[in-house]
Parts: sequence; structure tokens; C-alpha cells
Amino acid sequence: MLRPKFNRIFTYTVLSIWTLIVLFPLWTLIINSFKPQNEIFASPFGFPKDFTLDGYIEVWNAGHFGRYFANSLIVTILSLGLILFIGSMAAYALAKWKSPISNFLYIFFIAGLMIPIRLGTIDLMRLIIALNLQNTIWSLIPVYVAMGMPIATFVLTAFIKELPNEMFDAAKVDGASEWQVYSKVVLPLMRPALATVAIFNMIKIWNDFWFPLVFIRQESARTVALGVSLLFGQYHTDWTRALAVLSLAAIPLLILYILLAREFIKGLTAGAIKG
Repeated sequence: MLRPKFNRIFTYTVLSIWTLIVLFPLWTLIINSFKPQNEIFASPFGFPKDFTLDGYIEVWNAGHFGRYFANSLIVTILSLGLILFIGSMAAYALAKWKSPISNFLYIFFIAGLMIPIRLGTIDLMRLIIALNLQNTIWSLIPVYVAMGMPIATFVLTAFIKELPNEMFDAAKVDGASEWQVYSKVVLPLMRPALATVAIFNMIKIWNDFWFPLVFIRQESARTVALGVSLLFGQYHTDWTRALAVLSLAAIPLLILYILLAREFIKGLTAGAIKG
């Protein structure tokens, strides 16, 4: 009787400590964004004594970060939409197409998980220049779609293979075409896996600094990650503005996770319990 109670207390204690460890950097980030710069160094972990919104106001009005946020949102939403759409169709085809060619294609997609896409930066730059997409946000979308396809194919193919074949046979007996089976049967059931893929890829796309740095020089096409780097100088850093931007940049990720948290957890635990 005492052992289960002790195990429960121990589990909640460990989880509570881990929660505090995870939330502490976020707490430090947010409270310091409301402090003047001299107070950040004097008391980095305490409540702000001279509460100020100057960092947020300056960033939004003088720093062009409204434009940067809009660019990041456009790139992220379009990239995620294409990753989920193309990845789900590829996963459906690979899961139901039984042949050596499909196995080769599946391994080809999975190889992208082991080979960093940044190794091809020079060739990608040549391709972007040939397509006349340099210095535009549209240069980032095909790269991010290619970057997200391996994990999307891996997760979604494994999920579709777990679905019972009788369900597909019943749909085809009722006269459903392959597109109808995919759109009306498979897609609704794939919501947990799609949420998992969306969260994993949004974090990488939203926080990416490398490809905007390489592809974009024009100020109006910068993303949030690239814009934040401008606040960190060699000899001086405006920490109030930098922390304000980082706090705002975390909001879309938090909103997406809150909206998809339940489906995300279902996706992570899919297949763990057989019943």
C-alpha cells in the first residue's frame, strides 16, 4: 500500500522539478523583457522594479519587426501546409504500394533524416539564383519543404501502416476512389500524426537562421530569426529589445502547441498500447 503511494509521490516530485527547470529560462526571458537594460544586469531573476514596455514599442515601431513576423508567418504556414499535404500523400502511397520500388523510395526519404540539408547549401544557393528567388521569402519555402519531408514521410507512413486493411477494403467496396479513401478515410484518422509532424517542423522552420542568412539580403524579406541577430552587436547589445523580440517570437510556437497538444500526445503514443 505504501509502495504505490511512494512511487506516485516520487513521480510527481520529479515531474515538478523538471517543470521548474523547463520554465525557468522562459520566466527569465519574459520578466527581463520588461526591464531597462541596467536593471537586467543588476537583477536578472527578480520582478521588474521599473516596469517598461519600451522594448516592445521600439521593436514594433522602429525595428520593422512587424514585417519580419509577417514574413516568418507566411513562410511557416505555406511550408507546413505543403509538408503535410505532400507528405501525407507520399506516406499513403508508400504504405499501400507493395513493391521493391516503394521500399527503395521509403529508404530514400528516410535517408534525409541522416543527411543534414545544410551540406547542400552551395548547390541550393545556385538553384535559388537560377530560379531568380534570391532576396525573397519564396526562396525559403522549397528548402523547408524538402527539409520537412523525411520526418513527415517517416511518421505518417508508420501511422498509416497501423490502420486495418479491412477499412480500406470496405471503402473500395462502397465505390470510393483512391483519392476519396485518402481524403475522407485516411486524413481524418491521421490528425494525431499530422499534429506531431506540424509541431516538429514548425519549431525548425520558425527558428531557422541559416537559410535566411544565406538566401536573403533585402531587409523587407528578413524573417524573425534573422532580424533578432541584428540586435546582437560586436560591442553592444540592446538586451531589452532583444528579449522583447524573443518573447514575441515564442508566442506562435506556444499557441500551436496549445492547440495541437492533445493530438500531439496521441501521435507520440500511437501504437504504444494495443487493444
